[in-house]
Amino acid sequence: MDARTEISSLGEFGLIDHLTRNIELRNASTILGVGDDAAVIDHFGKQTVLSTDLLIENIHFDLMYTPLRHLGYKSVVVNLSDIYAMNANPTQILVSLGFSNRFSVEAIDEFYEGIYAACDKYGVDLVGGDTSSSGKGFIISITAIGEVRPDKFVQRSTAGKGDLLCCSGDLGGAYLGLVFLEREKKIFLENPEIKPDLEDEKYVIGRMLRPEAAKEIIDFFEQEGIVPSSMMDISDGLSSEILHICKESELGCVIYEEKIPIAEETRKAAYKFELDPTACALSGGEDYELLFTVKQADYDKLVLNEKISVIGFMTAPEDGKKIITKGGNTFDITAQGWNAFTI
Repeated sequence: MDARTEISSLGEFGLIDHLTRNIELRNASTILGVGDDAAVIDHFGKQTVLSTDLLIENIHFDLMYTPLRHLGYKSVVVNLSDIYAMNANPTQILVSLGFSNRFSVEAIDEFYEGIYAACDKYGVDLVGGDTSSSGKGFIISITAIGEVRPDKFVQRSTAGKGDLLCCSGDLGGAYLGLVFLEREKKIFLENPEIKPDLEDEKYVIGRMLRPEAAKEIIDFFEQEGIVPSSMMDISDGLSSEILHICKESELGCVIYEEKIPIAEETRKAAYKFELDPTACALSGGEDYELLFTVKQADYDKLVLNEKISVIGFMTAPEDGKKIITKGGNTFDITAQGWNAFTI
């Protein structure tokens, strides 16, 4: 059995020293990182972008099937996704944790391995945070800081009539991953002798437990000189996010079901559970792709990137928010969101 080190044996400052002993700084904007009363950053004339997320055990994640390393990685990624959604580049994060004494130093180390892996992949610096005891469960708060040139940041409220409505990557996979994991949890609780059978659903389970942020799309925009007219990340399902852009920009839209990008692995997983893949994409959530609009003049540049799908266009507000199905029928887009499905 692995040795267990009680957190109380280190104390708060000892734990922070332990967790941050190997920090490497990657960004010139990080003047002073962990180790003083506050971090010091200087963005050299660029604008600073800030975002924060709170993740609470049994509300946002379930440790019965979420490895702590994956959780650390995902906790960072979901924050970085918000920074990329502003067309900005993340540079620093702050991490605060609350945990009960059921967690050992080794468990928190495992969580931090995921944090450091994400910092390394996305080139961000961990510059501070806090730790506290928690009466029950695991509480994670992460703040991400980024930078953007003053003329480059993108809001939700600035789409134009006739703009193309686009998204990155593929959708619905994370929700199907959750369906599989919740099913196996239920079976295990009813009969602990039965080993989990994830049926080679590595793709959709990975989309749920270890998502990635759409950094390469932001890099592509920079490379091609594209500035989206509006943008946000897809965390609550495609339909919900489309309605946000329509509301904030005071416009309608038309999207085409056949244009919504869904991976073959996601389709097959949906059919196993007798679910509609399109419904999973529209209402699932946690895909952390980007939803954005661009001027029609940028279409020739967009087609250079196979990870971008043009799914529709923006219309006058009185035209409503519509989806045209593969069968040619037209329906209103409704925001059912994450809770639309019962597992």
